[in-house]
Amino acid sequence: MEINMLTEKIIGCAIKVHRNLGPGFLESVYQAALAYELRKAEIPFEKEKTLPVPYEDIILDVGFRCDFLVDKRVIVECKCVEELNAIDDAKLLNYLKITKLQVGLLMNFHVLLLKSGIRRIVNDFRG
Repeated sequence: MEINMLTEKIIGCAIKVHRNLGPGFLESVYQAALAYELRKAEIPFEKEKTLPVPYEDIILDVGFRCDFLVDKRVIVECKCVEELNAIDDAKLLNYLKITKLQVGLLMNFHVLLLKSGIRRIVNDFRG
């Protein structure tokens, strides 16, 4: 599946979750519901995937975890905050850099319309 099609399917699953639950729950509720929807859509994923951090000539195994690694190609981070900020973007970009992946989705479920809470973050995106 092409990466843009994959991100569209992920976003579709997240929109379904948000339409059913609305804003106001904890992040863990949205993560569980999104995992359910991804499974239903037969989209492979790993939840709370540990990401080792390369530093100089060693690997730091510090329990750095992304919320979802979808199809080994897209990182999805779920948030429930008043507003996404530059640190949220930087965190996802760091995840992309250490995994050498190109695309990540930052989703803030604490909004009235999920479309306004989604950011697509890219790391050296090549189409």
